[in-house]
Amino acid sequence: MGLLVLVSALLALAFPEVPSRVPTKAINYLLGVVMFGMGLTLNLHDFKIVFSRPKDVFIGCLAQFTVMPLLAWLLAWLFRLDDALALGVVLVGCCPGGTASNVITYLAKGDLALSVGMTGVSTLLAPLLTPLLTWALAGKSVDVDVASMFLSILWVVILPIVIGLTVKWKWPRLTDRTIDYLPAFSSITIAFIVAIVIAASAGKLLAGGLLIVVVVMMHNVCGLGLGYLIGWLLQLPDQKRKAISIEVGMQNSGLASSLATIHFAAYPMATIPGAIFSVWHNISGAIVAYYYRATASNQNLLKK
Repeated sequence: MGLLVLVSALLALAFPEVPSRVPTKAINYLLGVVMFGMGLTLNLHDFKIVFSRPKDVFIGCLAQFTVMPLLAWLLAWLFRLDDALALGVVLVGCCPGGTASNVITYLAKGDLALSVGMTGVSTLLAPLLTPLLTWALAGKSVDVDVASMFLSILWVVILPIVIGLTVKWKWPRLTDRTIDYLPAFSSITIAFIVAIVIAASAGKLLAGGLLIVVVVMMHNVCGLGLGYLIGWLLQLPDQKRKAISIEVGMQNSGLASSLATIHFAAYPMATIPGAIFSVWHNISGAIVAYYYRATASNQNLLKK
């Protein structure tokens, strides 16, 4: 997926006239399709962890909605980003965990149940927390309509997930036949979203995009590191540390670009951090999964 998204971003930079023909409002519908696919892969059993291991989920979600938003604000302040880019970075930081985090956690031999539970709970909390955190951290620089953002996340994220869950409940056999193809379909859809966003601001990104690329990379890497550190400080088992690390570091950056498109049209560059994050966190996620998996194998060899 990382390679696919990277290629789509590079093609959008080289030939921006092609994806720029697609209206930016299409991002909302495309993200809804991805969230619908997420709903098809979830079931009520995934949320049992909230009741069986509430402490783990609480720690993970608290880290999710504190570490990444505060890191976003700090990086925007340190690098003196303009209002539009700072807003985009903050939006990424205030979004819930990304769906790709579950795959990365699985590959990293982390606690998959915790990862899925955190993604589900943070997504359900997003309609309330994402607008409020964005207002708290960026409201002094730009006008943030909390109520409107709340409704947008309900329509673009929560409703498609609920529809997906309903379809799976009503037609389980049909859903089981399609699940194997959903990751590839979601990857293509996310790559298309990235291409639309990149193409819309290709000129400005090429003119001065290196700084924002560095900021986005630092945001993601610091989130991964601090997520693991929190698990270590709380003396959680290694599998839980990995899950929290990946969940905290990997965001639903497509939602950030969607919210920037809907609510902050006066700041077109605000969509860029989300698009760059979508490219980078899939690459860093694959690297982290390889590293965590290798360290787990080494630890098993030492035990033997």
